[in-house]
Amino acid sequence: MASIKYNPNGQKGRITYNSDIVSGIVVLSLKETEGIELVPSKSKGIKLCFEKEGVFVDISVIAHYGYSVPELAYRIQQTIKQMVESMTKYKIAKVDVHVQGVVFPAAKAEPAAEHSEEHPTEEQDEKKNS
Repeated sequence: MASIKYNPNGQKGRITYNSDIVSGIVVLSLKETEGIELVPSKSKGIKLCFEKEGVFVDISVIAHYGYSVPELAYRIQQTIKQMVESMTKYKIAKVDVHVQGVVFPAAKAEPAAEHSEEHPTEEQDEKKNS
């Protein structure tokens, strides 16, 4: 359980966030980032560490083919920092991004219409010869 002292109107009190809430915000920010997928695991490839300096975030993702990995990593870092700091008032100390792999697009199958034109059936041969 993580907690933070937040005093918007000079009132005394403490706001406490469960680490699952912060993790959920991180997942949300990753889903908004185009060109990546979450690592399919129980923890979704997310590790959080709450320290005095701020929150240390360790992320593992899979990149889509055709995207620049350095640009993806930078966007992930900026999105996580902006969303977590605006929603929870925590400070993000560091975001480490680990790209675990690349997803390549599936090979496109030839459409059946093109295939039938290249190799005519017996009926089409008979019509042409008539």
